[in-house]
Amino acid sequence: MKTKHLRLMQRAYVILFFCFMYLPIAYMIVFSFNQSKGYSLFTGFTLKWYSSLFHNSSILHALWVSIEVALLSAVIATVLGTAASLGIASMSRRSRLLVTNITYIPVVNPEIITGISLMLLFVAYQRFAEGVSWLPDTIMGFPTLLIAHIAFNVPYVIFNVSPSSSSWTSNCMRQLWIWAAPQAGLLQGHPAGDQPRHPVGLPHLPDLLHDDFMISYFTAAPWKRCPSPSIHDPQEGQPGDLRTVHHHVRGDPVHHSDFQRHGKPQLPPRPEGAERGGRVMKRFAVLLLTLALAVCCTLPAFAAGTIEVNEDVSVSGDYDWTRFKGQNMTLNVYNWGEYISNGSDDSLDVVSAFEDLTGIKVNYTTFDSNESMYAKLKSGAADYDVVIPSDYMVAKMIAEGMLKPLNYDNIPNFQKIDAEYRNPDYDPQNAYTVPYMLCTTGIIYNTTMVDKAPTSWADLWDEQYAGNILMFNNSRDAYAIAAFKSGHDINPQSTEEVDEVVKELKAQKPLVQAYVMDEIFDKMIGGEAAIGVYYSGDAITMIDDNPDLAWVFPEEGSVLSVDCMAIPATSEHQEAAEMFINFMCETDIGKANAEYIGYTTPMESVREVLDEDLRDSEIAYPPEELAAKERVFTALSDDVNSELDVKWSEMKSYDEGGSSLLFLSLLAAMVALACFNIWRKLRKKSRNQY
Repeated sequence: MKTKHLRLMQRAYVILFFCFMYLPIAYMIVFSFNQSKGYSLFTGFTLKWYSSLFHNSSILHALWVSIEVALLSAVIATVLGTAASLGIASMSRRSRLLVTNITYIPVVNPEIITGISLMLLFVAYQRFAEGVSWLPDTIMGFPTLLIAHIAFNVPYVIFNVSPSSSSWTSNCMRQLWIWAAPQAGLLQGHPAGDQPRHPVGLPHLPDLLHDDFMISYFTAAPWKRCPSPSIHDPQEGQPGDLRTVHHHVRGDPVHHSDFQRHGKPQLPPRPEGAERGGRVMKRFAVLLLTLALAVCCTLPAFAAGTIEVNEDVSVSGDYDWTRFKGQNMTLNVYNWGEYISNGSDDSLDVVSAFEDLTGIKVNYTTFDSNESMYAKLKSGAADYDVVIPSDYMVAKMIAEGMLKPLNYDNIPNFQKIDAEYRNPDYDPQNAYTVPYMLCTTGIIYNTTMVDKAPTSWADLWDEQYAGNILMFNNSRDAYAIAAFKSGHDINPQSTEEVDEVVKELKAQKPLVQAYVMDEIFDKMIGGEAAIGVYYSGDAITMIDDNPDLAWVFPEEGSVLSVDCMAIPATSEHQEAAEMFINFMCETDIGKANAEYIGYTTPMESVREVLDEDLRDSEIAYPPEELAAKERVFTALSDDVNSELDVKWSEMKSYDEGGSSLLFLSLLAAMVALACFNIWRKLRKKSRNQY
């Protein structure tokens, strides 16, 4: 009976375990075919997301890099782990125990600890190498990513190999010979007991790469730092030449006797006819190359002032877009999420179009707030060539020397920027930035969940919406809303003013369902919240996906933000980065971006060619009476900015309900229970002694 109950409990546990493990995965799979972008409401079946996935050059590039890292790290880690297991097996019992326990440390460490520690190591090395001429200082990128994965995988190989290593340590040389000459092993076969067992860790290692997000995030700098064989190409046959490796891997089998006689593999001579045919093919290839170059050189003469990128997009023909072709250059672009036309929903893939036109590879990554972007650039963990911060953050970055002055000889399309958006307070004379898009903040609400349309920021403090309010998850935008409500300036001038406004946010917190950024898409589209605040362009996208949503500009006014393209001071490819900025200011490119993301363009030439619905949208282009109430952020003093950050953090952790007391109570109960169990065991032990 007892066994029956135990077996039932075991089965229930297994079922629950697999449900918790695989039901979320199944849920994600199902919603990957959802017509809308939401993860709460299934609006219809579609394959468009998968179609756009395989047409996204950035995703395909990332996939290829992942495959490279998986294969290389698995093979290298298997070799290193096997060698380590051999060494551990030959140690004394005490030494083996010590080394084994040390090896356990990376396994039990959280991935974020491993990732951050490796990042700090790589950054420290890079800074040290910059002062030493004979050390390479360009390892950040693929090399560091590969090293981190190898370090992460080696302990797992050791634990897989070590249990069986003692049985084959004595036959190690024979096993190594089998690895070095696999053709001999295939021809002669192996006794059952001599089968090499040490590659057992290899199948497991690619699986571990599913858990390595933190490792990759902290150790993978942008790929521009990776040296390219076409740029740094050693002489053929020299150590490190990729072509030499290729010949050894894919060439003819290498025989042991060849090494003994000549010291290197001897390939059989090529037939005379083959050599004659090779010369003919070479001449034919040269002829084709000459014709191709001639055609390419004559194309600008027939371009009539424009160059056709594809059937729908043309760019200025009097700009040299191809001067970096063939140089294997990579630009690292850092932008807001969902803030560029990416090829989905039959839109233009802007990044892919730029790559096709210029031959420059773009590594495109995103951030969710100005503060997170600033922190990553400030840390030095990664270098970028183009970033898109907002106006107030631009002023801060300029003051701290984090941006490069622009050479407008390489950005002639700057003349298309409307005069009213030039020479702003945050960047006088546009020395460092080019406006990209504009947006305003407002209230988005679900008409099926809100009886009366909101009109004021104060409606976000209405208790009837308790638990259904979404608030900005960044300090400046959230502070601005509370400042509008309380009648203060959105740009505080003193720490006391900050304290007063933050009190409003504390009072609102019990009513807030969540502090969000991009998460608002799923929540509002899926009907998970009644009312929230966000940016105008994203509101248009959400309303398109869910017609029950509506937008309003509060009567107190709203914040007008200008997002700008800029070049960080650490960029090594300024001219190519300026080419990217110039490309983004092309009329057809600006049109594609504006129509996809719904934000306000700073170029009148783009607005003239927009679809009528967007051009006449009062959300993207509000009337003058609403525009007159817009306010802009300015850079804050260091004291005020620091106070805002501190008070914002305190507010986020503030809990009026006294959850800290509950936590302390639970902690005390756990300690009491632990003490009781210890006392009971000691008492039982004492009784057994008598």
